Amino acid sequence: MDTIFMYLVALVLFTISWIKSREKTRKALLKGLKAIEMLLPQLIVVVLLIAATLPILDPGVISRFVGSESGFLGMIAASLIGSVTLIPGFVAFPIAGELLRNGAGVLQIASFVSALMMVGIITFPMEASFFGVKAAVLRNVFALVFTFIAAFFVAWVVGI
Repeated sequence: MDTIFMYLVALVLFTISWIKSREKTRKALLKGLKAIEMLLPQLIVVVLLIAATLPILDPGVISRFVGSESGFLGMIAASLIGSVTLIPGFVAFPIAGELLRNGAGVLQIASFVSALMMVGIITFPMEASFFGVKAAVLRNVFALVFTFIAAFFVAWVVGI
């Protein structure tokens, strides 16, 4: 029901935009399509990786490494994996949901997603070249610390 509502809102807003300025709406639509074209290969690769990985990693394996029983070590493992993974946010949240459905713990998945969004091991060289090594290291260390704070906050909100 929510999806239908959102599509209707988008259609109404698109129609208003089209009536107001066909040229601007056409340009915006083409720009959006180009953005999708750029993101689609990444999305397909990630979806294929998930499709290939989840049958191998049954819920028991996922639960053992990043389940709620894995505790703080599972949070550290999830944070490290998130720190070195380069996935767009719109892909990370469905992955997190799938991992939760397959036995991962809330604290661990919150750590994973937080580290994924905030810590950038892969992007560190580029960041260091722009801001300097000291600033890049400090930002990543503080982001990693905040990852655990965010995870405990999520657990508190969820009620664990």
